[in-house]
Amino acid sequence: MGSQVPAASRCRDPGPVFGEVAPEVIEDTLICLATENEQYLSELSDRAGCFKETQVVEFIFLLSEKWHLDQSARYQAVELLERFMIKQVEHICKSSRENVKSHEQGQGSSWSSLKDQIYDTFVLRLVSCIQLASKLSLHYNIVNSDTALKFLQSLKYSYTKQELLESELAVLKTLHFQINMSTPLAYVELLLEVLGHNGCLLPAKPLHQMCMQLLDFSYLTRDTIYDTLLKTAIENSTPSKLQVAKFLTVKEDFMLLAVGIISTSVFILNPGHWKQVVEHLNCITGITSQSILEFSYAVLKHIIGSTTPKQRYRNCGTKAPENRIMPLK
Repeated sequence: MGSQVPAASRCRDPGPVFGEVAPEVIEDTLICLATENEQYLSELSDRAGCFKETQVVEFIFLLSEKWHLDQSARYQAVELLERFMIKQVEHICKSSRENVKSHEQGQGSSWSSLKDQIYDTFVLRLVSCIQLASKLSLHYNIVNSDTALKFLQSLKYSYTKQELLESELAVLKTLHFQINMSTPLAYVELLLEVLGHNGCLLPAKPLHQMCMQLLDFSYLTRDTIYDTLLKTAIENSTPSKLQVAKFLTVKEDFMLLAVGIISTSVFILNPGHWKQVVEHLNCITGITSQSILEFSYAVLKHIIGSTTPKQRYRNCGTKAPENRIMPLK
């Protein structure tokens, strides 16, 4: 187990099958995802998003594609690396404060040493996160040590198999072995299932494919999209530092990202059904129609410069209920 399968002999992924899940399972899963999302947002680090820069995300996406990993694995790897690196940075800050507090000599060298260690091992940790993500998708290729080492050696790194295994273990221990977090793709696919169950009849396969393309786009242009979304929401082109800080929970909200991606995909593929879908998403998640259309506006603006969603649905905002998840019909 764990050996690479030649691309030509791999089974082609037929994609998800919609309409086969029992309503009670859909509802329980939706509540579970919403709870997980709210818990993550309530514990959000003020450094969240710092390691989702375009170059890092693109590196992970290209490497995942090279190794024939499924779509969810690439998002899983991005989120694993992000959460691991935040823990590492927090460790640096904590160590620095402890050194200052105790007035130890050589505190500067200790700080420098920790920073250098993180810098020097960043690519190794990135590869380890992709390896771990691949192991969470057992029906796809698993990136084994030989494959990972061959890639690292092509970049002139001289790691051993033992160091590679220790790197994986370091990520696991730092994250307390809690690496199977839900990705935004899981939210998208579940909401598509709910829409179908609630009678919103749309072609599932092309809509799912469009959602995946837009989800990739949103990861790769994350800062640009959310900068536009913030300025649209506050109706001001120069947000204050406090507004930017408070907006962090919006940038990390997977449920909002999922409804925004679905809304934008429907607008592109089936604009005649767009308003109905937005209303459905509002009823399912409690996220206001105004928030959904503003997200679609931000995405489309950076794809084609369109302002159509905002113009079409300018006055449809509603107040979000306290309970964000509504029962299925």
